[in-house]
Amino acid sequence: MSQVKIVVNIFFMMCGIFLGSFSFAQSSTFPSKPIKIIVPFTAGGPTDIYARIIAQKMQEHWGQPVLVDNRPGGTGVVGNTLVLQSPPDGYTLLFTSNSAHLISTLLKNPRPYDSVKDFTPISVAIKYPMYLLINPGLPVKTVPELIAYAKANPTKLNYSSVGIGSGGHLACELFNSAAGTNISHVPYKGAVPAQAALMAGETQMFCDSVGNSQAMVNAGRMRGLALFSDKRLTPVPEVPTLGEVGLKNMAAYIWLGLLGPGGMSTEVSNKLSTEVARIMALPEVKERVISGGSEVVANTPEEFTKEMIAEREIWSKVIKEKNIKAE
Repeated sequence: MSQVKIVVNIFFMMCGIFLGSFSFAQSSTFPSKPIKIIVPFTAGGPTDIYARIIAQKMQEHWGQPVLVDNRPGGTGVVGNTLVLQSPPDGYTLLFTSNSAHLISTLLKNPRPYDSVKDFTPISVAIKYPMYLLINPGLPVKTVPELIAYAKANPTKLNYSSVGIGSGGHLACELFNSAAGTNISHVPYKGAVPAQAALMAGETQMFCDSVGNSQAMVNAGRMRGLALFSDKRLTPVPEVPTLGEVGLKNMAAYIWLGLLGPGGMSTEVSNKLSTEVARIMALPEVKERVISGGSEVVANTPEEFTKEMIAEREIWSKVIKEKNIKAE
């Protein structure tokens, strides 16, 4: 081997050692400065609440400030763009939901970004199933009765949602497809007016979360029929899954998860994922999640990525079949 080849090989070997050492050093010293978690929603909602829980626990554990920055707008686009434009060093992160991060982009043409490839998925913290609710004045008490009534009265029933392309909107359309019904969509601007419409009888069906609606069910102002889930939930053990009442493969979840800019190192993303898992396993956090009708996920970056790809295919199919367009 010539002296030139030997020198070149040694050079590349040293570069590999240096990069490996740098990567390890980056991971072992991370975090060495404040972290910012961008939430693409206003303060006070479930995404914001769990972002602040995670931020506080990270700060306590790592001894570095972890700040939550609310950047609503464009159904996630404003906050997501800020993260996309940030260095992929783990110091600017995104805590969001699948409705804002994944589903909303499927309705836009052209798409502003690729929800998977342009980001670094870190971990889903929690997920909760959609909850099929009806106005208590409707003369039905079970899902089969609702389906029969909807077919017998094809122009009388409407369902409310928190907006076009929301998780509740797509879940209700998933129900329409599986049940063979044609319950019409009436979008509202947020959960409060969508709930109010159901309770007032302006709409007859609503797909929401247990955490957000069960208090109204307990008060007799709504009736909970079934869960878009593969299992029953501890806070509402009497509520069956749609699979139990004959509609199979009807899981529809909202997840809340942590992502970073595309191109983050494996070492840093794994360290953040491990930290999310530690936080979600804390007894006080886990109890809060379960009592709110959700379940802890805390998966790995690899698992998160695979699940997002699979979920995108499911919702793309529903959006195409129902010809759902953005507002």
